[in-house]
Amino acid sequence: MHLRTCALSGLFGGLIALSGCTEQVTRNATTSSMDASVQLSSSGTGEGQRFSAYLTGYTYWDNTPPGSSAIARPVLRQRAGGTGTYSNPITIAVGHSIVGGRQTLDYKEGTRFYLPRLQKYVIVEDVCGDGATPQNGPCHTGYGGRPWLDVWIGGRGMDPGAADACARQITGVQPIIMNPPSNLAVTAGEIASDGCRTFG
Repeated sequence: MHLRTCALSGLFGGLIALSGCTEQVTRNATTSSMDASVQLSSSGTGEGQRFSAYLTGYTYWDNTPPGSSAIARPVLRQRAGGTGTYSNPITIAVGHSIVGGRQTLDYKEGTRFYLPRLQKYVIVEDVCGDGATPQNGPCHTGYGGRPWLDVWIGGRGMDPGAADACARQITGVQPIIMNPPSNLAVTAGEIASDGCRTFG
């Protein structure tokens, strides 16, 4: 489980460490990522649904708990991982809500996405947002009217600062394909180990 704010520092107990992010998160607090996902447009049968999302990255060092690869909703594996191929997609965390003791993910576990800018397939196996009311946090409310997705980048074998720099490097609004075809270009490997390369 993980939560980042603007991919630069964590959000703990509702306090945002970066004041520059506070205004944006507050402004979007009434727009859920599920509302934003209504903007999805189908690009045709077998091609998936294309939309823009705010993508951040989380690492071995700032996961919940820190220094672990624990995930909340295992599908293909018990720990965060993957190489980004269609058959071995990388773990991604999505916003969620807890209402009346019931947890609902913004995107069902097992949902696959393709990230063109990273040339990786990912799969929902984790949640982004801590506490009793994660729906009040930025992962669920979204960013700039867009859904917020948080991809596992790894980084266990590197310095925590370098892993965080990698997360910052991939952060931003970018195209996403939900339920993608299986034949898209892939650069396989852990995102951090790949040097957080981006394409296009």
